[in-house]
Amino acid sequence: MLNLIKNEWMKIFRRVGTWVMLGILILIIGVVGAFTKYEDSKVKETDNWKQELAMQVEGEKKALSEGGIDRYNKGLMEERVAINEYRIENDIAPKSKETVWTFVETNGFAVTLVGLFAIIVAAGIVASEFSWGTIKLLLIRPISRSKILLSKYLTVILYGVTMLAILFAVSSLLGLILFGGAGQSVHLAYIDGEVVEQNIVAYLIKTYLLLSIDVMMMATMAFMISTVFRSSSLAIGLSLFLLFMGANATQLLAMKFDWAKYSLFANTNLTQYTGFSQPMVKGMTMGFSITMLIIYFAIFQLLAFFVFRKRDVAA
Repeated sequence: MLNLIKNEWMKIFRRVGTWVMLGILILIIGVVGAFTKYEDSKVKETDNWKQELAMQVEGEKKALSEGGIDRYNKGLMEERVAINEYRIENDIAPKSKETVWTFVETNGFAVTLVGLFAIIVAAGIVASEFSWGTIKLLLIRPISRSKILLSKYLTVILYGVTMLAILFAVSSLLGLILFGGAGQSVHLAYIDGEVVEQNIVAYLIKTYLLLSIDVMMMATMAFMISTVFRSSSLAIGLSLFLLFMGANATQLLAMKFDWAKYSLFANTNLTQYTGFSQPMVKGMTMGFSITMLIIYFAIFQLLAFFVFRKRDVAA
């Protein structure tokens, strides 16, 4: 199995596109760093942050009392009010100047880009073998089809995890160079109606790991489509459409219907339970989302392995 994974890994990094994707990721981190540094240089620290937060809290409480806010945005507003009140009571000033840790948190948006790259690799790793006719050379080996497909899938996941690690490492290094290592070591999270202090480094590592679940599920779906339909273009097109539109469409449905919580895209973002964002549907729990993800994961894998094992390669 290790030799199969090593072989697939070498195939991926022989392609120019793989290095282009890596370069794009690092370039985007650099551009964000330059822009953030420029904006940070214009920020002036203030000693009146308590008064400013108090005015903001008062305004948002008034908006909440007036009503007319949808369930999701109401939850976000309640979170901001609770955290700002906690800051005032415990003398924890909000960040005004950028730090290495806030920069790493800012670059969390690039996890979507990593997901896009993982989808591209997953979509082509099986379909391209059929397109080029090299699948026959693989299947004549004394190795089961299941092992061959599993090695390809594990390579896709390894690629996604590697890109996430590069994102975190480069963001940390560049943030350290541009903004230094000083800054608050506490992150305030709003969990189950309470404000909780968390170590900022542990919070960021946990956040990136949880965001990787989204990458893994989208790559798994693209891998399944590529295996079942033998079309990398279909796998890429459909998976990218769902990557960018799935969560937004589910969020709109969640405002009206509770059954939206059974959608894959309502459950892939596990950071909604760690104070990073709000659950899409009230009453959703980490356990529920993990259960739904296991079900979807099992369906994707069963379809991929069943079709691959039964397919007539000569057809």
